[in-house]
Amino acid sequence: MILCDFHTHSNNSFDAENTVDEMCRAAVRQGLSAIAVTDHCEAPYIVYGDDCEFGSFDKQIPASLRDAQAAREKYRGELDVFCGMELGEPMHDPKQTERALQYGDFDFILASVHNLRGLDDFYYMDFSAVDLNEILCAYFDELLETASFPYFDSLSHLTYPLRYVYERTGSVPDLTPYLPRIEAIFQKLIQNKKALEINVSGLFKPMNTTLPPQELVSLFRRMGGQYVTIGTDAHRADMVGKGVKEGIAVAKKAGFTHYTLYQAHTPKLIPLD
Repeated sequence: MILCDFHTHSNNSFDAENTVDEMCRAAVRQGLSAIAVTDHCEAPYIVYGDDCEFGSFDKQIPASLRDAQAAREKYRGELDVFCGMELGEPMHDPKQTERALQYGDFDFILASVHNLRGLDDFYYMDFSAVDLNEILCAYFDELLETASFPYFDSLSHLTYPLRYVYERTGSVPDLTPYLPRIEAIFQKLIQNKKALEINVSGLFKPMNTTLPPQELVSLFRRMGGQYVTIGTDAHRADMVGKGVKEGIAVAKKAGFTHYTLYQAHTPKLIPLD
């Protein structure tokens, strides 16, 4: 079984701990064949530069690229290292998104939505003080908008808000009312030949499921989805590669025969067995 982790964060992300080299060493210890370094770039915050609460993305992303390129040479023949970025909220500020895309040569771009326009990250949201149905409708609508964006490879952690809904309320809402919106997102991904990420971070959180869960990955496949990427969303070296085998099992159960890595934005199919 070929193991690849295509969603990791180094200390070039504001909320992560370890260097790219430390993440790569952990990947080697875990027996991975490949890793993508996908440090955070929250597009609408780029404009704030050094005054940004997350730090300057103008500095962090070029540093991430340099570190990943250096690791690529250092670990050549032992581990394939790919240059990536997790591009948050690309539809909020097109000018800043274009700026992010010019930081360097990426192999792989994850598109994410961590917050709705004018609101804080779901991580900070008090779900007892909002209309959750309204929030989720707006979230899936924005994911559909994001799925139409041409300059990304894989849509990250589709059910991201539910991670925090479960932690704070102890339950996850029934997604049946949102299936038409989710199906529209999947149809757009399929039409545009984009991947859906199986993010395994939820397996190590109270919700104990991938993002999205098995049933939605299976729906994506039934609708004609061709590409899935698998990522741990590791923010520490000790989480690199953790859960990748479980992510592969989810893909296999959904009916996929391969998962995908990206080199220069070109999909490479990795057999599941």
